[in-house]
Amino acid sequence: MSMTSRRSRLSMGILGLAASLLATGSALAQAPESSDPIKIALFDWTSVNLNAKIIGGILEKLGYTVEYPTADYLSSLTTGLTNGDLTLAMEFWDTTAGEAMKASDATGQTEKLGPLGPKAKEEWWYPEYMKEKCPGLPNWEALKDPKCAEAFSTPETAPNGRYLGGPVTWGGFDDERVAALGLPFEVIHAGTDAALFAELESAYQRQAPILLWIYAPHWAPAKYKGEWIEFPEYTKECYTDPKWGSNPNALYDCGKPFGEIWKVGWAGVKDKWPGAYKAIKAFSIDNDEMGKMITAVDLDGKKIPDVVAEWMGANEAKWSEWIKK
Repeated sequence: MSMTSRRSRLSMGILGLAASLLATGSALAQAPESSDPIKIALFDWTSVNLNAKIIGGILEKLGYTVEYPTADYLSSLTTGLTNGDLTLAMEFWDTTAGEAMKASDATGQTEKLGPLGPKAKEEWWYPEYMKEKCPGLPNWEALKDPKCAEAFSTPETAPNGRYLGGPVTWGGFDDERVAALGLPFEVIHAGTDAALFAELESAYQRQAPILLWIYAPHWAPAKYKGEWIEFPEYTKECYTDPKWGSNPNALYDCGKPFGEIWKVGWAGVKDKWPGAYKAIKAFSIDNDEMGKMITAVDLDGKKIPDVVAEWMGANEAKWSEWIKK
């Protein structure tokens, strides 16, 4: 072998070693600040679990260890996130968790990590075909008419109407709302998110009476023709001052609040995992993206990991910006 060839190979070896050292140094520079797992809560509806798995996948790209414990929606604010047993939850809705978020904020142990993006709406909803049987709708006062209530009844609740609420863990004060407004309805709580919408699908296909909790962003208001009940508009006083509203002796004599959907984390995230904190704060998604993913899972039967992988692949340019050093 010629001297020139030996020098060439030696130079290539040195360059390769240098590149390897640079790569190692780069990897070390991007190493997670703590090897402890970031625990992202899963709740009992589709969109929150999609968002949890997306942000979890992004954090794993940064080298963090991620776990996904299942938690209760409201109690996670008062226990898991305040004591650090949970690190992050991706969806707390102003519509149902507003008061609980204020209480957890007051402890100093949780932090709002910014709005998710979509605006939240949750309210009583009925199919359009029910207007013939209760002509005063969508005005809430139509529900006080015994004939209207009976139109929404089932054999188990007759002559009272039946309102199908979300799982008890969602909160929402529907039982209190019925009492405060003097509505001749019984509140029945669905056991799960899936059961809620399965019952809607069944009733809609049969043109059967149903009045239930619907939320948006979700595929249901787009798939089915219907309307939300128009209750007295929410104000803070409605939830805190009995003298406000039509019933001077009760709270919750109004509709649910509208507002943001928040990312909420344990207050120690920014100090323990500052890189993850930056990515979580930057994370956002819009109604259209969310609606398409929920539809893919709930209607098309796709698995959440597959939908998450598709989103990650199609949006690499976006989330790569969120994790730049």
